[in-house]
Amino acid sequence: MQFSFRTLSIFTAALCLLLASIWGVIPDWMLATWDIDYSLAAGLIARRMAVLFLALGVMFYLVRNEAPSATRNALSNGLMVGCWGLAILGFGEWLNGHVGPGILLAVGVELALGLAFFQTRRVSVEFEAAG
Repeated sequence: MQFSFRTLSIFTAALCLLLASIWGVIPDWMLATWDIDYSLAAGLIARRMAVLFLALGVMFYLVRNEAPSATRNALSNGLMVGCWGLAILGFGEWLNGHVGPGILLAVGVELALGLAFFQTRRVSVEFEAAG
């Protein structure tokens, strides 16, 4: 299925805002889905992640109508690297027994989101080459 950059940006913004809310308000619940005990240190990192997710959500919402450009490609490439890096780390932590199987849902979403932005970026590059 092929998504437009606009649709994918809106979905990404909504997902990031949801994750910011969860990590910011109930990080112990999210950590429990990964079989990680809540601690003061984990809570601190979770709240900091919430702010990063909030920032990503705002950025992707604001660029949702951006035409193919260097800015759009930079955001797409950055999100692809981030998602695929998180997926690799999450899968590795699961293989090493540091987290439970709940992390695999996050890994799947990260892989899919990275692939969706890869596909959208590929379409943008083809569009620019034709224009």
